[in-house]
Amino acid sequence: MSFWSILWSDLFWVVPLVGLATLLVVWSYYRNIKKADPGNEKMQEIHQAIRTGAFAFIRREYTSVAWVLVIAAPILFFTLGLPTMITFLIGALLSLLAGLIGMNAATLANVRTAHAAKKGAAEAIQIAFPAGAIMGLTVVGLNLVGITVLYLIFPDPELLTGYGLGSSLVALFARFGGGIFTKAADVGADLVGKIEEGIPEDDPRNPAVIADNVGDNVGDVCGMGGDLFESEAEVMVAAMAIGTTLTARYGLKAIVGPVLLFAIGVFASIVGIYYIKVRRSNNAYTAINSGNYVTCALAVLGGFFFTKFYLKDLSLFWAVMVGPVAGLLVGLASEYYTSDEKKPVRFLAASAQTGAATTIIDGIAIGMKSTVIPILVTAGAVLIAYRFGGFFGLALSAVSMLSISGITIAVDAYGPVADNAGGIAEMAGLPEHVREVTDALDSVGNSMAAVTKGFDISAAALTALSLFAAYASAAQLTSIDLLSPYVIIGLFIGGVLPFFFSAQALDAVGRAAGFMIEEVRRQFREIPGLREGKAKPDYARCVDISTRVALKEMIFPSLTALVVPVVIGFTLGTEALAGVLGGSLLTGMLMALFLANSGGAWDNAKKYIEAGNFGGKNSPAHEAAIIGDTVGDPCKDTAGPSLNILFKLVEIVALTIAPLLIR
Repeated sequence: MSFWSILWSDLFWVVPLVGLATLLVVWSYYRNIKKADPGNEKMQEIHQAIRTGAFAFIRREYTSVAWVLVIAAPILFFTLGLPTMITFLIGALLSLLAGLIGMNAATLANVRTAHAAKKGAAEAIQIAFPAGAIMGLTVVGLNLVGITVLYLIFPDPELLTGYGLGSSLVALFARFGGGIFTKAADVGADLVGKIEEGIPEDDPRNPAVIADNVGDNVGDVCGMGGDLFESEAEVMVAAMAIGTTLTARYGLKAIVGPVLLFAIGVFASIVGIYYIKVRRSNNAYTAINSGNYVTCALAVLGGFFFTKFYLKDLSLFWAVMVGPVAGLLVGLASEYYTSDEKKPVRFLAASAQTGAATTIIDGIAIGMKSTVIPILVTAGAVLIAYRFGGFFGLALSAVSMLSISGITIAVDAYGPVADNAGGIAEMAGLPEHVREVTDALDSVGNSMAAVTKGFDISAAALTALSLFAAYASAAQLTSIDLLSPYVIIGLFIGGVLPFFFSAQALDAVGRAAGFMIEEVRRQFREIPGLREGKAKPDYARCVDISTRVALKEMIFPSLTALVVPVVIGFTLGTEALAGVLGGSLLTGMLMALFLANSGGAWDNAKKYIEAGNFGGKNSPAHEAAIIGDTVGDPCKDTAGPSLNILFKLVEIVALTIAPLLIR
């Protein structure tokens, strides 16, 4: 079919239209944020230090990624051809662009949120949430435009696997490198500042405080955006690839339908985000939840019309509906185990009264228990989706879940903006009520982050399952023999990958934090008047330490994730590689849930004690909880989130090389 016939057939023209409309909304939000008042000179000075540090890290990280792309592109050209190389580069470049736009908005909005907080929470959220929405809508908008253009140029889904591979590679660097940066700074700031020096969080005397605020942007904003950009890209490619086997039943709609379904969810997210923006409420939690409900309702309604009138197969509606429902349930389960309003975290806070050891033990137990419900929910979702639509239903379920990720990312990315605003308010010496407003917004962000982390892991699992199905089809595997020694070997190797990868992540944070701790101690020791607030610390030195170590440490684990599936596929065959995919997915999902929820529980147990419970701040229980939180930080913000990308990257690499394995 020709370029124009594909564009105008089966409503495919709606997809780029929604994508462009989404980017126009992003531009309008960005313009409004730029117009907002950035506050006094002191606030702008602190803001500029955070912004400069964030862009210094991104510039060096993107340079590292560019070298990897330069090496990988010719390899793909000579092995898989020009189309795969082009789609690979475009996927990587769009992911890089999305991260840059989102982080730019976040670093502009933090100081403006702090200034708006002088008037109240309603005014502050009008800056902070649209900044998060810029990240969310940029990711989905660029994905829609990118997948449309590439499919019109290369109307064969098999040629689009490079798009997912490119975005996956960038996501791993962004999530892993950003996670190392932010947690090295956080651990160094907490251990020396809070415990050794006894100064408050975000105290301007702490040399690591600017690096800590920079980390919120490069890890939690840019990294989260890259993670979900990858999931969206890969799930659409997988669904389109599976759809090619069903053209006899649905025609071209089987291929372009998944992208149209995604566009429906994106439109629902725009409406939900706008609903939050126009609600001038001092209760951020209620406003954001209302926007989530509006988005989900519109997405489900759109899914009904999509299956009944577009595909003309209403049985697929159950597959489409179960995706968002499963994501919501997994998110709520994560919230239960990590919220300081629920029993597990309050029990954990109580255990801090007997020391750090019991805090660590009970936090590990909570993380382990938190894996049960998400696994059962995911299994149920897979059963329903497969029952009503086979592997195509499973893929549509994942597309439907990720179609509302625009508002999911917005909710998650708004938290770091509020957190940065609180840090600026503290360092600039703003009135106490300003910090109370920003802390309230940040608290809502932390509560929502638990839900979005659970949603993210569930979405990653369904995406990986869709890629697994697409790989089986591409590798011409009709069944996988679990008694085959090659499959068993693959399962063992795939199963150990998340453990090895997590160990690398935790080791990296430990080493980086060690350098940071020594630097912070040195400055307190050698800079006269720093403890008394009469001298200014060397913030740039701490930012540079986190940057150098993060970029160095992320190379080896990233290469491991790329090399292992290639080596197994070409030495042991397609069935062994299928074993690697299954093993890495299962243990990766369990480890991601365990690490994220243990870390979240330790974090909120500390906050619960700081609120005045069990002795409050500076009590023995508080010191034990700080240690628990310090252990949990790299678990929930580095190792855990990076595992989502690990098992998806292994799957997309397998799908990309599948044509070579069966030649």
